[in-house]
Amino acid sequence: MHFTNRITELFNIQYPIIQAGMIWASGWRLASAVSNTGGLGIIGAGSMYPEVFKKHVVKCKAATNKPFAVNLPLLYPDIAKHIEIIIEEKVPIVFTSAGNPKTWTPLLKEKGIKVVHVVSSSFFAKKAEAAGCDAIVAEGFEAGGHNGREETTTMVLIPAVKNAITIPLIAAGGIATGKQMLAAMILGAEAVQIGSRFVCTPEASSHQNFKEAIIKANEGDTMLHLKKTVPVRLLKNNFANTIKEAEDNGASADELNNILGRARAKKGMFEGDMQEGELEIGQVSSIINEIKPAAEIVQEIWNDFTKALQNPLTQ
Repeated sequence: MHFTNRITELFNIQYPIIQAGMIWASGWRLASAVSNTGGLGIIGAGSMYPEVFKKHVVKCKAATNKPFAVNLPLLYPDIAKHIEIIIEEKVPIVFTSAGNPKTWTPLLKEKGIKVVHVVSSSFFAKKAEAAGCDAIVAEGFEAGGHNGREETTTMVLIPAVKNAITIPLIAAGGIATGKQMLAAMILGAEAVQIGSRFVCTPEASSHQNFKEAIIKANEGDTMLHLKKTVPVRLLKNNFANTIKEAEDNGASADELNNILGRARAKKGMFEGDMQEGELEIGQVSSIINEIKPAAEIVQEIWNDFTKALQNPLTQ
């Protein structure tokens, strides 16, 4: 099935399927595998020092001749160096998050780079459009990792953002199948961004322990924490229970940051400490049951989508 819309044309991709740029998961191997299959792979720069980030960009360029992107949290302390690398290496697309898009969008656009910003509300979607972004990712409360304080679910957020902007909209949060993709697109999205499903791939740099914990997860096994600092959805474990107990007892933002400490996410997702590490994953983990190559996942989602599109009420 040949499919084109504003997103496939904007990114020059075959399928409107975007792999999220997740810390400790989305390196060059995963990004290039998704891009080579017709989706848009994203390198997650948020957990990379500048020199490591540059290596991933160079290796991704060598591994695919298709478009790929990088995800850049705007709160990253060394962001100017990342921007410099993006421009030097001629990265074609940048997804920004966690910060003000007005800061870097004009420079990136001036260099011919397409810019997409991740938001959790229609208010911030309008700000991103005004800042000159080419598209918006609207991420619902179901998503893993850093999340919106509003707790707006994807099914409510997508139509709200669609009504607020004129640029293309990408849906994220709670999407892992072609049927969920179709639902998001019926609500007004022109593509989907999928994170959790792509963690459970051989190409993801996440630890095997983490991947296996995800496929064992059930409904209710994730929870949104740290709303006094930066809200994040975590898989329940000893660390998450410690955070919850502190929050229930009225811990301040400083106290929560002390419990969090340094490198907690690396400890869990990259080094495989399933009890004391920070395990960022979405609610959709409850329906992820196997680890399989990224290319197979892209194809499976697309086949599921086209089948559901032809017979939406008989699935």
